[in-house]
Parts: sequence; structure tokens; C-alpha cells
Amino acid sequence: MDFNDSNEEATFRGQVREWLGANTPSEAELTGLDEMARAKLWQKRKADAGWACIRWPKEYGGRGANAIEQVILNQEEAKVKAPNTGFFSIGQGMAAPTMMTWATEEQKKQFLPKLASGEHIWCQLFSEPAGGSDLAALRTRAVRDGDEWVVNGQKIWTSGAHYSDYGILVLRTDPNVAKHQGLSYFFLDMKSPGIEIKPIKQISGASGFNEVYFTDVRIPDAQRLGEVGQGWQVALTTLMNERASIGGGGGGAGFEQIMQLAQRLNIDDKPAIQDKQVRANLANWYVRQAGLKYTGYRSMTALSRGEIPGPENSIGKLVGAPLTQDLASFAIDLMDQAGILWSPESAELENIFQSAYMSIPGLRIAGGTDEIMANIIAERVLGLPQDVRVDKGIPFTEVPTGN
Repeated sequence: MDFNDSNEEATFRGQVREWLGANTPSEAELTGLDEMARAKLWQKRKADAGWACIRWPKEYGGRGANAIEQVILNQEEAKVKAPNTGFFSIGQGMAAPTMMTWATEEQKKQFLPKLASGEHIWCQLFSEPAGGSDLAALRTRAVRDGDEWVVNGQKIWTSGAHYSDYGILVLRTDPNVAKHQGLSYFFLDMKSPGIEIKPIKQISGASGFNEVYFTDVRIPDAQRLGEVGQGWQVALTTLMNERASIGGGGGGAGFEQIMQLAQRLNIDDKPAIQDKQVRANLANWYVRQAGLKYTGYRSMTALSRGEIPGPENSIGKLVGAPLTQDLASFAIDLMDQAGILWSPESAELENIFQSAYMSIPGLRIAGGTDEIMANIIAERVLGLPQDVRVDKGIPFTEVPTGN
């Protein structure tokens, strides 16, 4: 595969650089704005100029660009000091692909442009306290009442629920059939009566995750995606896109940063980059990160052909999260006593490795644990025999709970 730009791609890259150079917000523009306001300002500016969600069709707020053009935009935007737009990642990377596949045309035109512009923020309400990594074991119930569904139960680990406008969620609508068959998929207004949101304090000091409680929350049947009982199939669309978008994460703690750190710090009065063990680790991490990059390019190629991301995207998360954890742990050791510093003003590279070290363990659980990812790859990519499932084919009400 030739990774050099074609003439058309080089022209496009030039257009991207020119626009970013002229429109990336200055510090003066951002002064006094909190992180959310900064993100919305930047996302709206991109959307107004046709540079937001560029692979989406124009009628939904995109540009109709191809997958390679999206890669080029991502590469160039990463080079400028633009506001962090992670607030929109769940809506644009998980909810939107699901809406495009399953929503009505009217719903797409109503919700997707506001997703692209950052006007609306979405969250994903999947995990539950009793379900662990088994999404199909969820217990939050939805009972039909005319043209509405009445929802009662609890979701947990919901990123961004406390600032989201809408959410996508899977509910149990029939407990008397096998667990995968009794699910239905909806989206709802997060300001609906009966929703209570409680932030969870994380080890990193942040509170990005939440518990969400539903007490007689009413959702119109018109906000159901897919047929009743088809929730698992719809959820798979979300999950495949989630695993493609999560990857390694780590807030910028990648190979380039660990290389930079090894050049700046000393071991035995010599640059750390000259140490044999450091160099061996760097070589290993470079190979792993390169493999992830090119595997990601294969996924982008599949997307450019109109294909839905497949189970092979679990590779990115299974390899990427532990890789970032290894990098962060090694970086902290390399800093010696300075590795305990947390303040961005005093820590090396603005504490990106300390922050990654505290957050990555959660990422190895979010979107499916390492063990779940390994099983998916084994069964659906390599074609190995499935694990024994004692709950297969029996009604959900008869599934053993351990109580």
C-alpha cells in the first residue's frame, strides 16, 4: 500500500492546513471560556465551514468526504493547538453511525446536524451494575403503555451523562425470551422527568462517569431504533463503532511523547535514549503502535467502501489500551521521584503520562474488558470455538443470577 498523498490528497491536505491556520482559535479568543465552551466554539466553527464530521453526507451536517480525507483532516488538526472536542466523541462516533443505520430519514435530518455542530451532546446508556461485561444481561425494564414506553432501572459508568442532551440506550422489553432476543433500542432526552444522574468520583480525581437512575421515565415509541426485540442487532452497530473509536486513548501519551521524554531525561548522567533497555522498549512500542496505525487504516478503507466496522476493531482496543498503560508506567519510572508530580505546570510534558496512568485501567474495562475483546477476536475473527454458555437459548427469567 502506498501511504504517500496522491495529487488530489496533497491538494486537500493543503486546503486543510490553510483553513486550520486561519481559523484555529487563539488563546485570546478562548480566554475566560471553560473547556466545554471552548469545545463548542471550535466545533461550531468547523461545522459552519464544512469541516465537521466530514465523512457524513452534506444533508446531515458533513461534507461527503472519503475515509482518506478524514484521516488527513485528523492528522492536520492534531498538529495545531485546538480545543479538545472529546465531549462530542460518543455522539459523533457511536450514536451517529447507529442513527444513520437505523433511524428514519426525518430523525436523521433532525438530530445529526446538531450532533455535527456540537449543539447537542449525546451519551451511551448501556452498562448496568449486575451485568458486568455482558450487555445482554441488562435488567432495566421498558413496559409499553400505548405510544410510549415506561422505563425503570439503573445504568452505570455512563460517560458525560451529567452534561448530555440526549442518550442512546438498550432496554429489556421482554424477559420471557432468551436474553439477546428480549432487548429493544431507544434514544431519549436526558432532561426527561424521572432521570436522576449521580457522578462517580474516579481515582484520577475526575468525575466523568455517572450512575443514571430511571423512575417511570417515558420514552415515545417513535424514538425506538429497529423493531421491538431487535435491540441486540442495533446495539452491535454501536459497539463496533465504539471499539473502533476507543482504540488506545491515553490523552496524547503515545510513542512520540515517550520518545521525547527519553531524549529529555538522563540515566547515569547520559541521555536515557542511549540506554540499551530504553532503546529496546522504544523499538517494541514503535512496532506495536505502527501495527495499530495500519490496522486502523484497514478499518478506514472498509468504512470508505460503506462497510460497517467489524469485530477486527477489537484488536485496536485490546492492544492499544495496554500499550498506553505500559508507556505511562515506564515514563513515570523514567522520571524517578518527579513521576509523582501531578500538576501540568510542574510535571514533565504537562503530566500526560501521569494522567494516562490513572485513567487507562478504566479504559481497559470500558467498551468491553480485555477478556471480552480477546474472546471476540478468537471467535469472530479467528473462527475458534465459542466459550460454553449456560444461558444460551433459555428465557431470561430462568438465567441463574447467583442469588
